[in-house]
Amino acid sequence: MKAKPLGQVTDFDLKLLRIFKTVNACGSFSAAESLLGISRSAISLHMSDLEQRLGMRLCQRGRAGFALTEEGREILRHSESMMAAIEHFRLQVNQMHKQLRGELNLGLINNLVTQPHMKITRALEALREAGPDIRLNISMMTPAEIERGLLEGRLHVGALPLITPISGLVYQPLYDERSQLYCSRQHPLFSAGEAITEQDLKGVDAIAPTFRINQDAIDLHQTLSCTATASDREGIAFLILTGRFIGFLPDHFASQWVQNGMLRALAPQRFFFTSPIAVVTRKAQQPNAIRERFMAALLA
Repeated sequence: MKAKPLGQVTDFDLKLLRIFKTVNACGSFSAAESLLGISRSAISLHMSDLEQRLGMRLCQRGRAGFALTEEGREILRHSESMMAAIEHFRLQVNQMHKQLRGELNLGLINNLVTQPHMKITRALEALREAGPDIRLNISMMTPAEIERGLLEGRLHVGALPLITPISGLVYQPLYDERSQLYCSRQHPLFSAGEAITEQDLKGVDAIAPTFRINQDAIDLHQTLSCTATASDREGIAFLILTGRFIGFLPDHFASQWVQNGMLRALAPQRFFFTSPIAVVTRKAQQPNAIRERFMAALLA
């Protein structure tokens, strides 16, 4: 058989080499029939194709039986090394999918940690379990800072109130956050019941948030006498706990003080508003396995 150089190794070549390996393991064409699921004549054609492709005789077949040539033994040895390398490559790629590496930059508004659903906490737990080597970077930010960080590519994911969506970002509802009007134990209204009216609140010092709130919250704050401001919910809590102010806080954040008798909601059936909290990502991003795994756990 005339020797010739081998060009590119194709998928068909790999198929022929696997047939060759099976025939050798079985010891004959007839014994390999049932294992390969093809006839002896088809096996013979495939073996001839392989020999033609490689330009060398690989085996003796006939009445004397099946036997590898010297070249056949060499080709078998090299093909087994190649198959092992391909399998190793496949395993390594699959392992990369299982063991995520890189970082997740997450921007959050303050005080979500006390939310009883704990969706963010559980998603972070699931991500850490999926990729122990992932670096988690959490930044506490205002909604505007989170949106800017997402648009500029500094953040992968954000969580903030869904009030005025910005073009270029994707907002997916996470949960609804209920806020009520609170006063502290030292405040004159602490003993007031459900009968409290808007008129009762007119002369009472209240806190206006300087962060973004929805229209329902704006309407409620306009019924109050706001003489102080705060840039976040923690600042509002500080002022309420002085006993000199009333203000709105998320129920989950206020519950720690309500349970020990330090805060009380004023007419909770009337003075409340609900804010949807959304998880936010940037549109048209490059694929990111870490971000996608986190989002899947978060929205599950």
